[in-house]
Amino acid sequence: MTYQESHFFIWIAAAYLLGSVPTGLLLGKLYGIDVRRQGSGNIGATNLYRTVGRKVGVMTLVGDCLKGIAPVLLARQFGLSGEQIAWIGLAAFCGHVFSIFLKFKGGKGVATALGVFLALSPLAVLVALILFVLLMLKWRYVSLGSVCAAAVMPLAVALLSGGRTLTLVTFLIGLIVIVRHLENIRRLLAGTENKFKA
Repeated sequence: MTYQESHFFIWIAAAYLLGSVPTGLLLGKLYGIDVRRQGSGNIGATNLYRTVGRKVGVMTLVGDCLKGIAPVLLARQFGLSGEQIAWIGLAAFCGHVFSIFLKFKGGKGVATALGVFLALSPLAVLVALILFVLLMLKWRYVSLGSVCAAAVMPLAVALLSGGRTLTLVTFLIGLIVIVRHLENIRRLLAGTENKFKA
């Protein structure tokens, strides 16, 4: 393994470990609550919002988002290539979804993916965010907005940012987000999914 390869591997490992930090679980425990046993059982911002409160839900959203944006911006600052940075973003995302601290379980990845793409392709995020907001205003389902935003992101990135590696990484992240929402999709089809209440 060359020095450059080992250096890149260290970045991947560090991004994964940062992504693995279970922000929602830690914040919930500060309030004496294990969110894995509350509400949907998910450690993400929506479940924290519903079970612990608005403040903690927002804190979880910000914390999970920072896990995605920080390693990407740092890697860019240190002069890594665009392709390397895209893989580092994927590593941070995978850390959240498959956390080593939670026996390779984790959240659904929406907020961490948001952080990754705010750094990698902000214009594509704007497109997905507009879609998310429109769907939320119409039907009030966070899961529906998240799934549709994940589905549109690869196309938005391909058109607005370009690059095969970034498009591939975006496709993989979007696919994982959708797969992590399969139970929500089943509830949406059955009409039993919980609507978001501000």
